[in-house]
Amino acid sequence: MAAAPSVFLVRALEKILNDKDTKKSQHAQLKKVCVKALDDVKKKAQQESDQKDGAQGRSITAGGADAYFEPFQLACQSKSPRIISTALDCLQKLIAPGHLTGSSKDPDNPSKLLVDRMVTTVCDCFQGPSTDEGVQLQIIKAVLTMVSAPTCEVHEASLLQVVRTCFSIYLASKNQINQTTAKATLTQMLSIIFQRMEQHGEKLKVAPAPSPALPAVRAASAAAGESDAASVAETASHASDAEEGDEAIAATAAAMELPTEEDLVNELVVAVGDDATPEQVVRELVTEVVNKAIQEVEAEALVESVKEGLEQKANREDDAAVVNGDAKLESVVTSSRASISSLNVLSDGEGMDVTDSLKMNKKLKFQHIAQKDAFLVFRSLCKLSMKGVESSDPKSPELCSIVLSLELLLGILQNSGPVFRTNDLFIRAIKQYLCVALSKNGVSNVSQVFEVSLSIFLTLLQSFKYHLKMQIEVFFKEIFLSILQSASSSYHHKWLVMQALTRICGDAQCIVDIYLNYDCDLSLANIFERLVRDIAHIAQGHKAIALGNPTPAQEKALQLKGIECFVSILRCMVEWSRELYVHPGASQTAATSESHRGSIDNIREASTPSPFHPRPSTSTNDLQDGSAATDSGNMDNPEMVEVRKKRKDLMEQGLQKFSQSPKKAVKFLQDQGLLGQEASEVAKFFLSDDRLDMAAIGEYLGETNKFCIEVMYSYVDQLDFAGVEFVPALRHFLSGFRLPGESQKIDRLMEKFAARYCENNQSGQIFASADAAYVLAYSVIILATDLHSTKIKREKKMTKEEYIKMNRGINDQKDLPREYLEGVYDEIARQEITLRAGGNKGLRLQAASNEKARRQQYSVEMHDMEKAAKALMEDRSHIQTSFTSATHIEHVRPMFKMAWTPFLAALSLSLRDADDMEMVTLCLDGFRCAIRIASIFNMQLERNAFVQSLAKFTLLTNMGLSEMKPKNIETIKTLIAVAHSEGNYLQESWHEILNVVSQLELAQLIGTGVKTQYISSGAADDGGGAGGGGSIRDSTAAANELLEGARGKMDQKTLATIQESMGETSSQSVVVAVDRIFTSSSLLDGDAIVDFVKALCAVSVAELENKATPRMFCLTKIVEISYYNMGRIRLEWSRIWAVLGEYFNRVGCNANDEIAFFAIDSLRQLSIKFLEKGELANFRFQKDFLKPFEYVMRRTTSLNIRDMIVSCTEQMVSKQVHNIKSGWVNIFAVFNKAASDRDARLLEKAFIRTSMIFEQHFAATIDTFQDAIKCLSEFACNPSFPDTSMEAIRLIDLCGRQLAEKPELFRELATDEAVNVEDRIWVKGWLPVLVELSYVVSRCKLDVRTRALTVMFNIMKSFGHQFAIHWWRDLFTILFRIFDNTELPESQKSEWMTTTCPHALMAIIDVFTQYFEKLAPVLLDDLFAQFRWCAQQDNKDLAAAGLDCLESFVLSNGGQFDEATWDKAVECIEKIFVDTLPHKLLAWAPSSKSVDDVRVPPSPIAVPRKAGLEGKSVPKTEASPMTDSPGTPRLAGVAKEGDKSEKASPASGGTPAMARVAGTEGNVRQKEAGVDETQRRLFGQLTVRCQVQRALIRTVDHILFSAVSSKEEDSRLYHAAVTEVQHAQPSPSTNVHEQHSQHSDLQRSPSSTTAMLPLLNSRQLLLFVNLLLNSHEFAKSFNQNEELRTLLWKAGFMGRLKPNMWSQEVASVACALRLLFLLYNSSRFSDQWEEVERQLLSVWRQAVAYYCTLAAEKHRREWMGVLLLLFDHLSNLNAERFNLHLLSEDSSVLFDIVLLDLEPEIRCTVRNLLKAMHLRGCSLR
Repeated sequence: MAAAPSVFLVRALEKILNDKDTKKSQHAQLKKVCVKALDDVKKKAQQESDQKDGAQGRSITAGGADAYFEPFQLACQSKSPRIISTALDCLQKLIAPGHLTGSSKDPDNPSKLLVDRMVTTVCDCFQGPSTDEGVQLQIIKAVLTMVSAPTCEVHEASLLQVVRTCFSIYLASKNQINQTTAKATLTQMLSIIFQRMEQHGEKLKVAPAPSPALPAVRAASAAAGESDAASVAETASHASDAEEGDEAIAATAAAMELPTEEDLVNELVVAVGDDATPEQVVRELVTEVVNKAIQEVEAEALVESVKEGLEQKANREDDAAVVNGDAKLESVVTSSRASISSLNVLSDGEGMDVTDSLKMNKKLKFQHIAQKDAFLVFRSLCKLSMKGVESSDPKSPELCSIVLSLELLLGILQNSGPVFRTNDLFIRAIKQYLCVALSKNGVSNVSQVFEVSLSIFLTLLQSFKYHLKMQIEVFFKEIFLSILQSASSSYHHKWLVMQALTRICGDAQCIVDIYLNYDCDLSLANIFERLVRDIAHIAQGHKAIALGNPTPAQEKALQLKGIECFVSILRCMVEWSRELYVHPGASQTAATSESHRGSIDNIREASTPSPFHPRPSTSTNDLQDGSAATDSGNMDNPEMVEVRKKRKDLMEQGLQKFSQSPKKAVKFLQDQGLLGQEASEVAKFFLSDDRLDMAAIGEYLGETNKFCIEVMYSYVDQLDFAGVEFVPALRHFLSGFRLPGESQKIDRLMEKFAARYCENNQSGQIFASADAAYVLAYSVIILATDLHSTKIKREKKMTKEEYIKMNRGINDQKDLPREYLEGVYDEIARQEITLRAGGNKGLRLQAASNEKARRQQYSVEMHDMEKAAKALMEDRSHIQTSFTSATHIEHVRPMFKMAWTPFLAALSLSLRDADDMEMVTLCLDGFRCAIRIASIFNMQLERNAFVQSLAKFTLLTNMGLSEMKPKNIETIKTLIAVAHSEGNYLQESWHEILNVVSQLELAQLIGTGVKTQYISSGAADDGGGAGGGGSIRDSTAAANELLEGARGKMDQKTLATIQESMGETSSQSVVVAVDRIFTSSSLLDGDAIVDFVKALCAVSVAELENKATPRMFCLTKIVEISYYNMGRIRLEWSRIWAVLGEYFNRVGCNANDEIAFFAIDSLRQLSIKFLEKGELANFRFQKDFLKPFEYVMRRTTSLNIRDMIVSCTEQMVSKQVHNIKSGWVNIFAVFNKAASDRDARLLEKAFIRTSMIFEQHFAATIDTFQDAIKCLSEFACNPSFPDTSMEAIRLIDLCGRQLAEKPELFRELATDEAVNVEDRIWVKGWLPVLVELSYVVSRCKLDVRTRALTVMFNIMKSFGHQFAIHWWRDLFTILFRIFDNTELPESQKSEWMTTTCPHALMAIIDVFTQYFEKLAPVLLDDLFAQFRWCAQQDNKDLAAAGLDCLESFVLSNGGQFDEATWDKAVECIEKIFVDTLPHKLLAWAPSSKSVDDVRVPPSPIAVPRKAGLEGKSVPKTEASPMTDSPGTPRLAGVAKEGDKSEKASPASGGTPAMARVAGTEGNVRQKEAGVDETQRRLFGQLTVRCQVQRALIRTVDHILFSAVSSKEEDSRLYHAAVTEVQHAQPSPSTNVHEQHSQHSDLQRSPSSTTAMLPLLNSRQLLLFVNLLLNSHEFAKSFNQNEELRTLLWKAGFMGRLKPNMWSQEVASVACALRLLFLLYNSSRFSDQWEEVERQLLSVWRQAVAYYCTLAAEKHRREWMGVLLLLFDHLSNLNAERFNLHLLSEDSSVLFDIVLLDLEPEIRCTVRNLLKAMHLRGCSLR
């Protein structure tokens, strides 16, 4: 192994010596050197063979060949191609294994290394196009080996020389193989250079795997030969440093497939053995390399290597004018044979000048030599790509060099590592060199240059956007979007831009980043907004105006590309926000139809592969490590982004205003807080924001306003002119604004500029004062205008002499130096003063008139673009800005909010005009994406707009069936797919989709050939509103008209065509997809299913409202989805049913019985299904579910539907009675409504089922017992079926018994009310029963209500012992309401008062008496109040009944009264006395119009009611108080005259029959007397009150003395008097004794067992006396007023007889006297004897005196009983206590009565009194 280098050197040198050219004389030096070197090598080889250790051989191997480089150098410098090839081949083989390293110093130039001379020697072998092709190939191999070999270090100038040489070979070589090999070698060398740089940069870290070699590199390497290919592909990954020693050398040799030492020896030995010379061996190697390269070219691998990174799709359309592979190959391999001069340009030009490069790099600091090499190469390529091109010939060397440099730069960027992407050195290089180069090449007319520039831009955007924020804005704004917007740019340029934009739009991260960093940045342009706007212009299909007159196919392709961009953007938005999306039932649903490709759910698979790989929204970009872009913080906060975006929108409004009115715009911005209030802040704003209109800035700065002048001064003061020449300073000053037109404004500006310039340049100033600078500045402006104005002819332009003459004496009366002024003139002449780069604002968008003008215009535009972009790139190359990487999902919302309008317009217009299915598919995908975005972000307006637009294109909503095309069918499928995938988000958009589905069903009927009569029957229906476009009614009518017209007007062929197109809608896939909408509804979430049901119900209602041809498609689907969703949780189902319930309510009431019948039957089926699930306690789902039955039952007018509902309810009860819980409410409500029906069959059916429920399933009704009882009460109240009413009351009675027998059912009942366990049976059981019975009592006829009243009180009497005391309070509240007859008609009130109320009151007394001990403590006050209320009524029957019941109650329960109870009873009687005393009777006068009606006092329990005339209709009038008491109630009418309780009433003047006659006559007399209605009502009220007073007196009498006692005593006294008159009189003594014995004891009375007098105390009894005497006095006053009585009689009061109150007058005093005598004779009241005696004497005097004044015989007869009672009791008073002398003191009274013509009976009693007085010794005075 050690001898291999020596052997190889020997053979190489010998080969050179043996060459015939070497023997020539011009090669004598070469020969000499070779011989010397050969001898030296042999000598050392001999020495090596003599030594065992072989150290000398190893010394040669380890770089010993460096000493033998001179022969090879001389060989390379020879003119012989064979010698040169041999030498180069030997050098390559020595360098590869590391024998020749060049690491030693150069003997000729010790300041350099030998490797530099080696590089120079090899590179100098190329002498231009004339260089031998074999030599060229050997040069390429040699330089590649030198660069790639780890032991040979080529750096800096040498490395640049190597690159330049390969570059020159590529451009100048005439051999295609050599060109391809040179290009591949360049690519591989650059890869090695930058990989070494990455490895050195990451040496402290774990070395990453090297980037895979480019396909171009691999292809080119293969063309260069196996050895070269191996070195290209594997050297960098296996080699490390020269320090790795022999192992690294061996590994490198093996990797490059180069021969090792042993291989070389063996090879040479074999060759010698075969008589093969070394030249033959080398020739074979070269031949092999060339053959392989030719094979690679033939295999077209080179085509792919060139096109890699330049285009996204391999197959481009022919009409797109995209350069195909053949053309590209031709442009590469057939470049012109460059001349030596052209190569010199390349060699000495700015791109590859080594000396200049080294000088420029002195200020740069590099971390290591590899970094410096990479930087130098990168910068050189950038500069080379900026070289000017005069020729547009693609074969010109200049153009080829630019293309090659750009392609190499593209390869560097695409394979760049993390160090290159993050190192500031390379980032600055990209900004300062590459971006500037792209600003020039990005507007190139050459397609290759423009295409590669686009690829470089895409790579920068992908990998370097975090460092190139400002530069990317320039690329978009000034170049690519401007080209797209320009009307003069070529079609090919637009196509390439659209291709690039398609790739950009396919990256979600990139799109969101663009929006976040540009559209939300106050200082930058809205790139995303403009991108969308410009693409929209292309996508909308506007006629393309471009160079070359594009064909329609090209225009269509461009439009398709625009749509593709839009769809890509939408897909990116969907991809970005995918975390928010929830597919309804993703695990259960299948993919959409195969025919509908491009599903969003598989967006990544369907979309075109993009070099941009979207990052997940939650990750960060790996490229941000170590960069300023890592700070996302607040910049990425959606809330902050929104704030910034709003501020930017305001800023843009201000900028827009600025061009119109700068002052208003500044004020606006200041008001919005976007601009400070200080002049300096405004000036800074003018200087920094290049979006401002420069002419407007100039106008603002030139204003005379104080603030404007301050701004102008501050503006100039913020400029620094220190050390700047005058003209550049003026240029800089004038570049920021356009000078205003007024000279005064210009004068102020120039004056301030001159002052500022002189202030900054005080030292070395040529101006004597600022005046000189001011004048010169003014003259420069004049000069610039004169020289560069197109309006001034050339011959009239200012000359240099004229300019100098114009500026004489301006410098303080002196001239400025002539040379200085000449320099100013020359500079202005050379370059005019322009505005600073502020964007391509002057882009001409209007189209030129012809192709030539368009080309000229485009050339000007491209020049302006280049100029503006280059200036902006240079200005922004040093600006450091942070690029925020978006991570939040919420960014999509504002993006879509801004862009949805262009999206919708472009997609809609394209879909409308498109017939190509590729375009249709793209548009539909765009619609789906847009709908998804709007849906998941709940953007209702946007979502509805897209869905409505999509629905419109189905042509179903307007039934444009005759125009149906395949795209419309696809649209229908898309809309169905949207329903499948976006169901959870559609909300009200469901209406549009389901509307289409409904119309699709109608179209399917047409397509399947259903008889047109079924559809077209409604053709005449013109109902429905116009302009809706989407209503079912309009759609159906349109379809009907179409078919009707088709039958009459279209031929069969046309009609068949329509039906055929409609038949496609009936395909299996469509039918299944439609059905899946409904079957998958169970997968929707809780909110979505509610929206779905709402929409479906609305569409169904529209279907059914078509009166002519209603359809039930959606109705059937509603039933289906109800089944599908029955398994949802109750919370969701209740929300669904809230909608469905309202729907069934409406449909069930439909006028079409068929529809209503179907709806009710469907509801029945659903209900039975639902009831099977059962229900837990306290839930009310069944109640909600069954509510439609109740609703329809109450509102439908159809008997058939009501019967259907009852039948359905009956069936549900029979099948699911044990599962029904809360549903009983609705069931009983249905039966309740049926109970009031007049149809016997319906009522009977309902009642039979109701009876069965109560009799067999009573326990099931417990939860809804109140509703059940209501149902029974409704049956009872049906007046048409009395038998049913009685049976219903029987069932209520049965319920009462069940309650008593099974109280535990209600105690165990769970209730949501605040009711304790013990009260549940009352609240839920007893109370409903009793309330409904009272309801029956108050509503039904007499027989029914009497039965109900009986059952009600039987329940109370039978089960009242189970009632708690507070239950009784509630119960009596119900009972007292029976007396409220307000709602009764006037014709029934009399009967009510006469029959029901007395009956009820008596029953109440019975119940109260039965449970007195329990009820009295709490209800006694209420009962007394009710008595009082009854007595105050205007109905005499009710009033009398109230008093009778009061009497009965006291007599029945008085024995249980305590003193307090007696006080309440007495108080009640007292109030009745006071309330019913007719005081107004005494105040009545015929002419009085001020007497008010008597008000009826309100009932203390029940609501008071107004009573009218019995049997008459009395209009309601104002009532007036009846008494003086302010609390007196009012009466509503006058009761019927006469009192049926008395056989003959003196007060009324006779019998009841007579009273009725009198009443009739009284009415006649009232009319004759002119008594109005108010007076008549008053008379009626007063009459009743008079009767009540009489009845009350009788009641008191019965309470105190029993009902029989008083009558018996009166009868006894009368008969005793009659007997005494007829027979002998008993002795006075005996009478006195007998009377004394009779009254000695109160218990002696015959009815003493029932009288309550013994239970009352003296106070209570004396109160009764006073009340009776007050009533007596009132009656007596009335009776004595003859005039009043006469007037009343004339007015018709109380009938035909003169009114009187004799009965009240007599009865009251009689009762009072009887009570006084008993009090006086009872020892128990001895403490009150004195008072009693006083009152007796008073009554005695008044009674006797009054009797003496009576003139009417009848009146005197009324008093007979009183006088008999008075005289008899006085005669028999105990003589020990009562002194009769008291009577004799007023003897005139006795004389008066004695003198009267008395009846015999009275006369007898007077005689007995006088006898008694005589016996006691009394004498009259």
